[in-house]
Amino acid sequence: MPVDSPSGHAGDSPGRKPQNPEAVRPVARYRLSFEVQTPVCLPDYAGSMLRGVFGQALRAIACMTREKQCPPCPLYASCPYSLLFETPPPLEHPLQKFNSVPSPYIVEPPSWGRRVYKAGETLSFHMVLFGRALDKLALVIYAWQKAFARSVGHGTAALTDVYLVTPEDDICVYDCRNRRIFPHNTTLTLPAACGRDFTLLFSTPLRLQENKRILPPEHLTPRVLLTALARRSSLLAEFHAGIAPHYNFQTMVASTADVPYAHDLQWRRWARYSNRQRQSMPMDGVVGWWRLRNVPEHFHELLYLGQWTHVGKNATFGLGHYRLEEVQA
Repeated sequence: MPVDSPSGHAGDSPGRKPQNPEAVRPVARYRLSFEVQTPVCLPDYAGSMLRGVFGQALRAIACMTREKQCPPCPLYASCPYSLLFETPPPLEHPLQKFNSVPSPYIVEPPSWGRRVYKAGETLSFHMVLFGRALDKLALVIYAWQKAFARSVGHGTAALTDVYLVTPEDDICVYDCRNRRIFPHNTTLTLPAACGRDFTLLFSTPLRLQENKRILPPEHLTPRVLLTALARRSSLLAEFHAGIAPHYNFQTMVASTADVPYAHDLQWRRWARYSNRQRQSMPMDGVVGWWRLRNVPEHFHELLYLGQWTHVGKNATFGLGHYRLEEVQA
């Protein structure tokens, strides 16, 4: 079994028991492993690059009209590419007008640090799919195969297998010999917490913002974090799983005022090059630990689920990734 993967998967916390059988979400984390054929060079943080090559391959496979831009295309609302990679916002919504909605996938690249993978080595990374995107797993796998066969990091690689990564085990759902996807569970049960104190360990830059500005460590509060978690989870559930929003955001925001916290967060600088805008774009954020105490119960499931959905801006690149630990009394 390939073991070249980032450490600290979600769900490692001991002592958790399901709250009720209805507390489930359609979400799954997959580990894709490739055998390198010609050397592949990955930058310090490969999330943006991997997302880019995946999108290019997916569009080449799925696009039927070959329009230069997606929105004018007559198939925009039903095309697998747009639904997966650039989800169209709804034309109307009872609460507000949306210019964009979260995409139902996240690319989780290998651990931070530039590396060259030599021929014969294994390159592994993770991808999270949410809601209806889970039904497109075969298309997702095929797109990754095409991407690495063409060129990733100036090299090529061949897919060997895909594993479902769960809190309990890693389960093979595809291998190159069988060339078919094995049936597997794609729902996550949200457990009840044993306590009320938690530590979030951020391994990739967290980018929370107010008034369109990314907040530095000294301006980060539980209100900003927890409401961002609630909003992202709610939008993913509504637009990609057909689960109606059930949070009272006014009550939830008010409850964050009584959450004591401490954190040791460092600013990490990172920039990505945007082919669309033809310029380098700063993606700075914070990494480190963030401890929350006396967390209201209605946030417990959100904190657990956030290990899969991530939090903050640019989550599709793998940013805002954390591991949750309960603080023992």
